[in-house]
Amino acid sequence: MSKLFSFSGSDNFFPGGSIYPNPKESSLFFSLGHHVDVYFPHHKRSRFSPPIVFSRERVEKKNPSIEILPDECLFEIFRRLPGGQERSSCACVSKRWLTLLSNIHRDEINDNNKGGVVSKVEDQDVEGDGYLSRVLEGKKATNVRLAAIAVGTASRGGLGKLSIRGSNSTCGVTNVGLRAISRGCPSLRVLSLWDSSSVGDQGLCEIADGCHQLEKLDLCHCPAITDKSLLAVAKGCPNLKDLTIEGCANIGNEGLQALARCCPNLKAISIKDCPLIRDQGIVSMLSSASFTLTKIKLQALNITDVSLAVIGHYGKAVTDLSLISLPNVSEKGFWVMGNGHGLQKLKSFAVTSCRGVTDLGLEAVGKGCPNLKQLCLHKCAFLSDKGLVSFAKTASSLESLQLEECHRITQFGFFVSLLNCGAKLKAFSLVNCYGIKDLNLGLPSVLPCKSLRSLSIRNCPGFGDASLAALGKLCPQLEHVELSGLHGISDAGFLPLLETREADLVKVNLSGCVNLSDKAVCIMADLHGWTLEMLNLEGCKISDASLVAIAKNCQLLSDLDVSKCAITDSGIAALARSNQIKLQILSMSGCSKVSDKSMPPLLKLGQTLLGLNLQQCKAISSSAVDLLVEQLWREYGYSPFFFFAGSLSSKTCY
Repeated sequence: MSKLFSFSGSDNFFPGGSIYPNPKESSLFFSLGHHVDVYFPHHKRSRFSPPIVFSRERVEKKNPSIEILPDECLFEIFRRLPGGQERSSCACVSKRWLTLLSNIHRDEINDNNKGGVVSKVEDQDVEGDGYLSRVLEGKKATNVRLAAIAVGTASRGGLGKLSIRGSNSTCGVTNVGLRAISRGCPSLRVLSLWDSSSVGDQGLCEIADGCHQLEKLDLCHCPAITDKSLLAVAKGCPNLKDLTIEGCANIGNEGLQALARCCPNLKAISIKDCPLIRDQGIVSMLSSASFTLTKIKLQALNITDVSLAVIGHYGKAVTDLSLISLPNVSEKGFWVMGNGHGLQKLKSFAVTSCRGVTDLGLEAVGKGCPNLKQLCLHKCAFLSDKGLVSFAKTASSLESLQLEECHRITQFGFFVSLLNCGAKLKAFSLVNCYGIKDLNLGLPSVLPCKSLRSLSIRNCPGFGDASLAALGKLCPQLEHVELSGLHGISDAGFLPLLETREADLVKVNLSGCVNLSDKAVCIMADLHGWTLEMLNLEGCKISDASLVAIAKNCQLLSDLDVSKCAITDSGIAALARSNQIKLQILSMSGCSKVSDKSMPPLLKLGQTLLGLNLQQCKAISSSAVDLLVEQLWREYGYSPFFFFAGSLSSKTCY
C-alpha cells in the first residue's frame, strides 16, 4: 500500500496485485449482512475479452469493462479526477470504487487541472464556519457510511464535526471506518465516539495521524481504546482543547500524562468512571495545564485528597469545577483545596455525593474562592446549618445557591443563609430537603434580601404557610417563584407573599400545591396579571373562576398549565373570549370535565398557540381533535403540536 501511495509517475508502476496488504482487509470494510443501509448497484460481471478474430468477412472485438482494471490503475485514475463532485459521483458506482476513493489521502489528489475542466460544486449544507457536521446513530453507524462521508464532504466545505453513537450490530463501525475519515477529512475538529466497542487503538491512531486540527475528543464507553490512543492523540493533535472520557476501563494515568505534556491549549476535561485513572494522572494534568485549564469535571474516580489539593494549588485558571461521587475524598481534601488559594477565578462549583463536604470543608471553600458565583450541593449528607451559614458569610460574590437532598439543612439554616449571602444573591433553590420544618421562627429585624429575584422550593414536605409568609417579608423583589409539590401551602400563606411584593411576578409555578384555591389565583391575577408570562397551576384546587380572572388580567401570559384541575368548557370559552391574551402553550392534561364543546374556543386560541396538551381528557374524542387540526390548517395554515391520548400528533408549525 505504501509503495502504491508513493508512486509519482516516474517510478516503475506497481507490479499488479491488490492494494490491500492483507487480502481480507477489504472485506472488513464492507461486510454485508442481512441489513444493508446504503444502496449501491451490484458489481457488473467482468466481460471476457477474447483475442481479435480475423476473418474474410469482418474483424470483431469486444470492448473490455473498466471493472477488469486492477485497483492500482483505478487509484491513479481517481486521484486525477478534476473535482470533488466527480469523485463523489464515482463513489456511487460500486462499493469497490467507494473503498478505493476513501483510501486516497487528500495530499495524494492531483489538483493540476490540465484539461481545463472546472468542477462546479453547490453545497447547501455548509455550516457558518465552513465545516460540515455528521451524526451516525445505531444502525446507521457503519463503515460504509463513514467512507461515503469521507469522500462526499471533501468538496463541500470539509468535515468539521463527527459524532458516532452506537454501532450496527452486523456491520458496525471499526478501525477501518475511522481510517477512511482520517485520510479524507483532515479538517476534522470534533470527534465523539459513544458505545463503540469495535473501535480500538488502531482507529484512533489513524485519526491522530491524519486529523491534526482535532480540538475536541469525546470517548464514551469505548472498552477497546487504551493509553496507546491517547499517546497518539497527544503527539498528533497538539491543538486539543476539550477532552471527555467516560466508562473507558483501559485508559489510565499514562494517557493523561502524555496529553498534559503535549497539549498546551487544553481548556476542559471531563473524566468519569475510569478505574485506572488515579491521582497521578490528575496531578500531571493540573500541574501542566495550570494556566489554561478552565473547566474540570471528575466523577466516580479512585482519586484521593491529593487530587483536590493539587486542584486548590494549581487551578489558577479554573472557572468551573464539578466533583461527583468521589468516595475516597475526605473532609481534609476539601479543606486543603479551599486553603490552597489557587481557585481565585472559580465561578461555578458543583458537588454531588461527596462525603468530604462537611461544615469545615465548605467554609474553607467559601474563604478560598472569593469570586464564586454559583454553588450547587447535592446529596451532601454531612452538611448542616452551621456550615451553610458560615459559607454564606464568606461568599460575598455568590449569585446562585442550590441545595438538593441536603437533609441536615433546617428552616433556620435556610433563612439565616438568605440573610447573610450578601447583596448579589439572585437565585435560591431548595429541592427534596426533608430537614425543613414549618416553625414560627422569631427572625430578627434586619434589612430584607432585595437582590433575590428567583426562588425555587420543590418537594420539601415540611415547608408551609409560616415559612412562606416569612419569605414574603424577607424577599420583596421576587419575580420568579416556584413552589411545587408543597402540600403544606394554602391561601393563608400565599396571600401574604403576594401582598408584600415590591416587584411584580413574571413566572409562577404552583404545581402540586393542592391546597391553593381560586381565591389565591384571582388575587394574584389582579395584583400581578399585567406582568405574568408563565403560570403553572397543575393539580391546584381551582375552577373556571381562575380562568376568568386570568383572561381578564393576564395580557402577557404565553404559557398556562391547568392540568388536573376542575375546569370546564366554560373556563376555556372565557379564555377564548379575551381579546388580550395570546397564549402560545396551553396544557389541560387530565381535565376530565373538558369536552368536545371546547373545540371552537380552542380553534380561536389556535391563532397564537404553538403547543396544546390534551392528554387524559377523557371527555374529548379523537374525532374532535382531528377536526380541530384540520380547521387550524384551513384557518391559519398550521397547527400546534398536539399531545392527545398519550400520543403525539405533530403538525409542523410554519
